[in-house]
Amino acid sequence: MISGKVVTYYRVSTAKQGLSGLGLDAQKDLVTRYLNGVTPIAEFTEVESGKNNERPQLRAALEMCKKKKATLVIAKLDRLSRSTAFVSSLIEAGTDFVAADNPHANKVMLQMFSVMAEWERDQISARTKAALAAAKARGVKLGQAGFANLQPVIAAREQAANEFAVGLSRVVQGFLADGMTRRAIVDELNRLQIRTARGGAWSLTQVQRLITRINGLQQEEIKLAA
Repeated sequence: MISGKVVTYYRVSTAKQGLSGLGLDAQKDLVTRYLNGVTPIAEFTEVESGKNNERPQLRAALEMCKKKKATLVIAKLDRLSRSTAFVSSLIEAGTDFVAADNPHANKVMLQMFSVMAEWERDQISARTKAALAAAKARGVKLGQAGFANLQPVIAAREQAANEFAVGLSRVVQGFLADGMTRRAIVDELNRLQIRTARGGAWSLTQVQRLITRINGLQQEEIKLAA
């Protein structure tokens, strides 16, 4: 349960409020249940549009937190973690914050979620194109069967899988350090909408393979450093 001074901040879109499940009423209900009787010293609501990137209400909320030494309370971590601008504002301000739906998340985790969201949006497609281009440059005839022909593609996929594992390693290691089980990690990744390398939901087998890959990469790094 949170204690001390708190400032609440909500974000809504006039175009999506009724469809997203994250309308103002839904956010306020989530925050109110989390605060459990604690009364905010101030409340800020940002009404955003596709052209509004300045977030004046966020700036005002952060300034209030700084002056009053208060904690910023937001409703949902998963939606906010997809906004790089919002994450940067929080981290640069140095303000303490908590998400009502995931009160144990910290700034490092939020930043990692944001990075991974960007990775999913921008890099998967780029890596696939690069792998195909590299394979073609090596003389691979795309679409042609045969083990020798597939080797460059397999190597490219392995490299992409390693890079994906490295990107998630700090998040997963943080979960493990907190004593979370593999099943709990599956549920948390899916709840936060952090997708697999293929853009799907996580399963227990996939999380186990991810942890195995992360451990293997760490062992290789230790050997190289020795």
